[in-house]
Order: sequence, then C-alpha cells, then structure tokens
Amino acid sequence: MSAHSDTFTVETRGRGTVEITQRVQDAVAAADIAEGLCTVFVHHTSASLIINENADPDVQRDLDAFLARLVPDGDPLFIHTAEGPDDMASHVRTALTQTSLNIPVSAGRCALGTWQGVFLWEHRHAGHRRRITVTIVG
Repeated sequence: MSAHSDTFTVETRGRGTVEITQRVQDAVAAADIAEGLCTVFVHHTSASLIINENADPDVQRDLDAFLARLVPDGDPLFIHTAEGPDDMASHVRTALTQTSLNIPVSAGRCALGTWQGVFLWEHRHAGHRRRITVTIVG
C-alpha cells in the first residue's frame, strides 16, 4: 500500500461554491495510484466540501438559497458573532455539510459520476484563502 498527499489553496470570492474537481483529479494523478481511496479535507470551520452536479450552475445557486433559508445570518439565537452576522451561521452551515469527502480511485482517477463535481463551499460573505489537503491511499 502506498500513500500520497497534496495541499493547495483556493481563493474564494465570498459565499458560494468553487469547483475544485480538476485540482483533486490532478492530485490523484500525481499520486500514481491506480486503485484506492481519495480523501479531500478542508482546514477551516466556516467552509465545507460537497459533491454535487457540475453541469447546471443553478444547482449551486439553489443549494446556497436553501442553506440561507435554513441557517439565516444574524439569527438572534446565535451568541458567537465576533466576526459579524455571518460568523456563527457559517459554522452551523459547515457542521450541516462536510469538511471531508471520500472518493474511490479507479484507473488512477476519482471515480465520480457523469455529472458529479467536487466543490469548496464558502460560507462567509467575504472572500477567503482556503487550504485543502488531498490524500490518496491504495
């Protein structure tokens, strides 16, 4: 069994998704592991990772609209607002989604479905630099 790890950063423009599928696939290709498992991990508490449709951008907008309804900024329930009204809402959004993903590796690539893409989901209104680690074992 061998393992390979790669870390990269993603610049976000604020709340919304950024597709990182190709960056993940590049890390898998660099691992030179034909069959195994790829773990993608985001090193932050106000951003998350999802696998979702990458063909229609309306899907990403609708997901963001749904989460905004589910976890509104400035909810009076929240005490933790040190960095503004989106502070605690961003942490809750991260807790409801995922900070890591596991994707099978087959033939040296992530075995994603036809319309599946890997996305970093920024939950803060301001843009941030997010660090992501991709680890492949096989």
